[in-house]
Amino acid sequence: QQGLRIAIGNEPPYTELAPDGTVTGAEPDVVRAVCQRMGIEKVEGIVSGYDAMIPGLKANRWDTIAAGLFMKQSRCAEVEYASPVIVSTESFGVRPGNPKNIRTIADVKDRNDLRVGVVPGGFEQGILETAGIPADRIINVTDARGGSDALNADRIDAFLLPTLSLRELQGVEVTDPIEDATKTGSSAAFRPEDKDFLDAYNAELEKFKAEPEFAQILEKWGFDPT
Repeated sequence: QQGLRIAIGNEPPYTELAPDGTVTGAEPDVVRAVCQRMGIEKVEGIVSGYDAMIPGLKANRWDTIAAGLFMKQSRCAEVEYASPVIVSTESFGVRPGNPKNIRTIADVKDRNDLRVGVVPGGFEQGILETAGIPADRIINVTDARGGSDALNADRIDAFLLPTLSLRELQGVEVTDPIEDATKTGSSAAFRPEDKDFLDAYNAELEKFKAEPEFAQILEKWGFDPT
């Protein structure tokens, strides 16, 4: 049985590339466990930017996206998701003490001086655009660490990412989960033409969710399995 190639973002705790090249993190660990139950022993991770994940899937550069790629309407029109594994909240990463008192999306919308960092093509970019934040105040950062660097260099006043991604960072204050930010789920994403494989995967995933090992994986990475 050949292996499964998965696209990852190298954004802990969703995905993490260990120094030896091993792919780990909440979503790849779940994918690997489900694949083993399906008789697929080898899971190979390929790091990609979030905006390149769906084009790469369509171009057959990988078989599945397992990167904390959150479900949104535009993505659901292009890929088929397995049933949700993670539900996430969003927070702002801000300077210690939150000197600009940024707590909600409405705060950003109401104050013309605030610049917010996002990862290009990420779910958070869509949150800000949908809220009507002007493009010149939405600043691209490479990843969570890039957001931290931009904050320290005063290129941005805050950056928007899942709460758990921000908690991995040193020297950044993390706001409480943002009440007016959309919540959504994430799971492995597949090409629509691979529906038979997805159906088989989903059947095993649903059985796996009932087992203690599923809860252990999520808890290990800081997620609440309930």
